[in-house]
Amino acid sequence: MTKYQLLDALLHILFFMMGAGIGSFLNVVIYRVPLGLSVNEPRRSFCPSCKKQIPWHQNIPLVSWLLLRGKCANCKSSIAARYIFVELLVGVLFYAIFRYFGGDWADISIWGPRVLCLWVFVSLLVAGTFIDIEHYLLPDQITITGTIAGLLAATWVPDLVRATGHGWGGLMALAGAALGFFLLWGIVELGKIAFGRKKFAFPQPVKWEVAQPDDEKPPVVRVGEDEMQWEDLFYRATDRLIVQSKTLQINDRSMTDVKAELYMEKLRITQADGKSEMMEWDGIKVFQGTTSEVVIPREAMGFGDVMFLMMIGAFIGWQGVLFTIFGASVLGTLLAIVQRITGRAAWSAKIPFGPYLAAAALIWVFWGVQIVNWYITLTQRGWGHS
Repeated sequence: MTKYQLLDALLHILFFMMGAGIGSFLNVVIYRVPLGLSVNEPRRSFCPSCKKQIPWHQNIPLVSWLLLRGKCANCKSSIAARYIFVELLVGVLFYAIFRYFGGDWADISIWGPRVLCLWVFVSLLVAGTFIDIEHYLLPDQITITGTIAGLLAATWVPDLVRATGHGWGGLMALAGAALGFFLLWGIVELGKIAFGRKKFAFPQPVKWEVAQPDDEKPPVVRVGEDEMQWEDLFYRATDRLIVQSKTLQINDRSMTDVKAELYMEKLRITQADGKSEMMEWDGIKVFQGTTSEVVIPREAMGFGDVMFLMMIGAFIGWQGVLFTIFGASVLGTLLAIVQRITGRAAWSAKIPFGPYLAAAALIWVFWGVQIVNWYITLTQRGWGHS
């Protein structure tokens, strides 16, 4: 092996390990951002259980999790397998992008900017995906910041959005972001009209309450003889349950003819005269009453998905947006079929739409044009034989 070949092999390993290192940082983002914590303070990662900061030699990507067997060295609590999975996934994606879009080292000034921009893109996709899976939300820190990054990236590297010239690259990225936003926003609004409400009406008032039989488990909502799990009602912070209450008791306070709007972390009580007040769930021990009508507004997608597709459009343009929305729908349908066949339909129903968007966007980055060309050729052959 020549010195050049040895250096080339070492650089290949370096790109994979650099991706794993970025994955380690993304784990910090995935854990802290939804909780409103700073990603810079404390600078070192800490155990989610005992909060002890982790020294550098116990925070080596991939290696440390394996050597510690997925446990904290201090309190021995389990560290989720998601940590090593994200590190491995980002490492593989970084290397795949380098292999697919890279070239000879002498031409790094040509292919390097594109590879760097795609590394940023997949990092945002991975962070958004795992936050959405764990918390059913896509934070603005990912979507809005990512959109700005995408506009700058496409202006710098117009080929990301199939454009020539820096000015056209920026305009095409802006068009992709706008299409992604308004296309999915329109779908969400139509979904609200068609499927957005589930209404239960009772001929006679029935008892309802929010109870927490086990302090270590989420509350449950009981309406008449039915019991609904908290996590089934509230996927996102914006999900709400509307209860028209004939009577309502909150701790030692009694009210009549009020509308109660329940959210994941708070609630709003509206009196008959229109006055309303917001309350936090903390401190509420008794929450019960009678009702004749319960409404569950349910959105198939949240506004975070709209912003996520806007970010995707900024990076890969309007063609990528159309492919992503179609590809995400196909992936969601295929997974639902597989889960129904295997008897796990309830599990698949809880997967948010963000991961499907991210997966379809990645497919576009690597094979989108080939898939579209294949489909066009297949269609033309079909029309030719008709």
